[in-house]
Amino acid sequence: MKKQLLYFSIFFLITVLASAQDEDIDRSNSPFAEPRYHYFLQTILLYNEYLDTKNGSYNTTNLRVLQPIGNKAWNLRFDLPLISTNSNSINQTGLGDVSAGISFIPYFKKTSGIGLRTRVISNSAADPSFGTGKWVVIPAGIFAKYFNQKKFLWLATVEHSQSFAGSSNRSDVSVTLFENNLLWFFGKNWIATDVAFRYNYVLDGFQNNTFMEFGRKITPTNLVYVHPSVAFGGEKSYNFGMEVGLLVLF
Repeated sequence: MKKQLLYFSIFFLITVLASAQDEDIDRSNSPFAEPRYHYFLQTILLYNEYLDTKNGSYNTTNLRVLQPIGNKAWNLRFDLPLISTNSNSINQTGLGDVSAGISFIPYFKKTSGIGLRTRVISNSAADPSFGTGKWVVIPAGIFAKYFNQKKFLWLATVEHSQSFAGSSNRSDVSVTLFENNLLWFFGKNWIATDVAFRYNYVLDGFQNNTFMEFGRKITPTNLVYVHPSVAFGGEKSYNFGMEVGLLVLF
């Protein structure tokens, strides 16, 4: 059943992409060209996320590379996470689950757009506590729209994470996400709010979170941001967190 879901997701994505038609529009006017969520330039994102959990702390330092291909409606993504955990006075650090993905934007105009994305997270963590122990596929759909003369940007994302291989001793991954992100731009700064609802089918409960983000463009091609977050729901995976990031566009 899980493999059938994987094949269906891939078939659905290929079908949609094959039928989508690219529009001859200046991509710099698209909401997907916004530097905080850039799809049309080579981008390096380096961030550190600290999470406080009931069993200690979980810290991720992640290097993400975004590489446009073709007519730049396509975008490749690679993530290389370094994980540190601290529980019962035991500190551990090592490589997490490396992932790769591809995004495609079949439709956009000056104020709105639709994006499709599929990621695969590998079972590559150096220690069982640094990853899920599973191979996971994550198909997603994204809707983006500008408001009020491009001062506000709304991004809505629906995605599903499903494991399809890996250790039989680890729990399956089956989580559906619905996320809403609203950004307000003023000068070189932005403020964002985000609410993400996650339902974990394995745990039969919600693992939601929300955050506020404060960002600034420090050079024409470099941006920094910080966002504190808090989790809520009956099966929340952490208590509160803090993420700090640097984006380099080139």
